[in-house]
Amino acid sequence: MGKKSEYASDYEHILKSDKNCFDAANKFCEGYKQFMDASKTERECVNTIIELAKKCGYKEFDKNAKSLNAGDKYYVNNRNKAAILITIGKESLDKGVNFIISHIDSPRLDLKPNPMYESDDIAYFKTHYYGGIRKYQWPTVPLSMHGRIFKADGSFVDINFGEKDSEPKFVITDLLPHLAEEQNKRTLREGIKGEELNIVIGSIPISTEDDEVKNAVKENVLKILYDTYGIKEKDFARAEIEFVPANKAADIGFDRSMVAAYGQDDKVCAYPALMAEMENRNPEKTSVAVFTDKEEIGSEGNTGMVSEYLFATMEDLADIVDIKVRDCYRNSICLSSDVNSAYDPTFADAFEKRNASYINRGVVLTKYTGHAGKSGSNDASAETMAKIIKLMDDQKVVWQIGELGKVDIGGGGTIAKYVSQRNIDTIDLGVPVLSMHSPYELTSKLDIYHTYLAYKAFLINKGEK
Repeated sequence: MGKKSEYASDYEHILKSDKNCFDAANKFCEGYKQFMDASKTERECVNTIIELAKKCGYKEFDKNAKSLNAGDKYYVNNRNKAAILITIGKESLDKGVNFIISHIDSPRLDLKPNPMYESDDIAYFKTHYYGGIRKYQWPTVPLSMHGRIFKADGSFVDINFGEKDSEPKFVITDLLPHLAEEQNKRTLREGIKGEELNIVIGSIPISTEDDEVKNAVKENVLKILYDTYGIKEKDFARAEIEFVPANKAADIGFDRSMVAAYGQDDKVCAYPALMAEMENRNPEKTSVAVFTDKEEIGSEGNTGMVSEYLFATMEDLADIVDIKVRDCYRNSICLSSDVNSAYDPTFADAFEKRNASYINRGVVLTKYTGHAGKSGSNDASAETMAKIIKLMDDQKVVWQIGELGKVDIGGGGTIAKYVSQRNIDTIDLGVPVLSMHSPYELTSKLDIYHTYLAYKAFLINKGEK
């Protein structure tokens, strides 16, 4: 074996430098898997985050407070779909804050506003997919129903149905190979079309003496929904209903080295950020952990990062201590805690190996995302890269550099550009993921754990003595 160069890049398996961390990583991921199973949608995730935060001493933030005291912990709930956790630091806010921002929405199937129909004695829901899915992956996968439905009287009901082993699941059908000659001529992109993502919800007609009931199977499903939840068909126009994979988070491999779960983009970063923030005590700088919505469709809306909800909260904090919020931003730094695509040897042609991220090689720093010529990218500065890399090295966090595939293959984006527009130094830092945006994504326990260590090191920064 040749002598290792002291000058060349050396991104290696975590266990070569941190030989005894797998037990800690395995233990950390037990909590992570429970979090994933309880938080499949952004509403459920916010509920989980705030419930855990309250137990950890966080109080609801009051913009009319007279003062901020070091060590105080606050939470902000934005419309039950995004959350902010804050720990007040020793330094004045005009010295800057440490932001960690992850997103808690994931690709899924939403119901259309008028979703129910019957065809040939089978009742269906019509869907409109959310975010970047590969449509062919969603048929024949067991699905569960989640969301909130408002009734005409103003009351609402929350639904989480199909997750328990005792509950029925839902499914989208696909054509059998014996009859798929014409379908096989479609491109992979169009193998299943958006209007074919119809969810089977029943096949038994309503029991009645009238044999001429129109759409009797649909009527039976409506009766079941009314008897169970007290809702009627028109109530779907006042609803947010999501269908997601019913699979539970699970260990993968004989060695249990990986985790498979739906929604790891980006809850695989949200959970380590949440744990690091809740453990943050008396930091030098104020820490702000954000769990945002709508990233998968461009961070739009009043719960996404294009809105003012985070920045309005920062203005409220600045007003309490009588500083200019722009001074705070100028001296702040943000980790856009989002995932990157892990190198997949089965599909090697999509990657440029020297600049890809790999599982088990630690947290991945992504200098820029975007498309083609870095279009739509934050593109972190050399100064920002140097600062974060030094922090990782000082705290013995295993890290690597990664791009999102070959230059002209595709691309993607994160929340980074929306934060950097406020004159905040921002860099993407998160977990490499296999099968990203699929119904069952795959990550390394070691990478998840070192991402937690990275966020913890970042939040304490100058450190507790």
